[in-house]
Amino acid sequence: MINPAWLNTFCTLVEVNHFTRTSERLFMTQSGVSQHIKKLEQQLDCQLLERHGKQFTLTAQGQSLYQRGSRLLKDWQFLEQELHNDSPYSGDVKVQSPGSCGLKFYDQLLNLQATHNNLSIDYRFAPNESVEQAVANHNADIGFLTQAPTRSEITSHKLGQEELLLVTPAGYPTPNWQTLCELGFIGHPDAKHHAQLLLSENYPEFEHINQIKRTGFSNQISLILEPVSLGLGFTVLPAHAVGAFNKPEQIKIHHLANPISESIYVCHHRNRPLAKRMHTVIDTIKSINSI
Repeated sequence: MINPAWLNTFCTLVEVNHFTRTSERLFMTQSGVSQHIKKLEQQLDCQLLERHGKQFTLTAQGQSLYQRGSRLLKDWQFLEQELHNDSPYSGDVKVQSPGSCGLKFYDQLLNLQATHNNLSIDYRFAPNESVEQAVANHNADIGFLTQAPTRSEITSHKLGQEELLLVTPAGYPTPNWQTLCELGFIGHPDAKHHAQLLLSENYPEFEHINQIKRTGFSNQISLILEPVSLGLGFTVLPAHAVGAFNKPEQIKIHHLANPISESIYVCHHRNRPLAKRMHTVIDTIKSINSI
């Protein structure tokens, strides 16, 4: 079994990239750091570092050990924290989701935090892929996704559904394919996914979003409909994101012949047990938004 102290020294050295600063961070001597690395290499019977004077690079084995070992250290750290602090209404909870979910869920979690002052919610908006990566890398405790996760480290279940809407500038009747192509598409981080779901079921000509010229892009959920309101193009967004736009008179919402809703999933790391406060967050969202 790998010695946890040696592994911690090795991972810290990789992150700091300097022997002296590693010794300072770990309150060790520099020779102690070197000794830990040497013992770890002897235990594993492989070279982890290629030394170049005072500098070093990782070997292939060193890179593999760091990637897996750093995750193990975080798991151990989380376990220790949970054993000592597992209140349902206190502590930090890191949450990430696409902006459309965030507009809906963040206010609900702020109300929860206002009721329980010792609970701290760190809520960040990011595209589905980034949310999944954050949960896999332990940078988020809980993720909300609008498509099923693909990583083996992630476990999830369906939380609810939300209708996808085609949105054009005000004054447009329900657009045909030619109208959409002439308008152009306003992109956003989840635009490809949303467009594929809705347009493929309502326009026989649709194969992929690249068929339509892109006339703009925004990664801020509150700004995606700004260019649409100015007549610069159309887009596809979840209903809550459309409902939050502050200039509804300047856009037109189209409910198409074949309505499509996207699923919303809640996910967390498969190998990390959820603390009680994380269950509190999930249960709060589930009680209001469940299918």
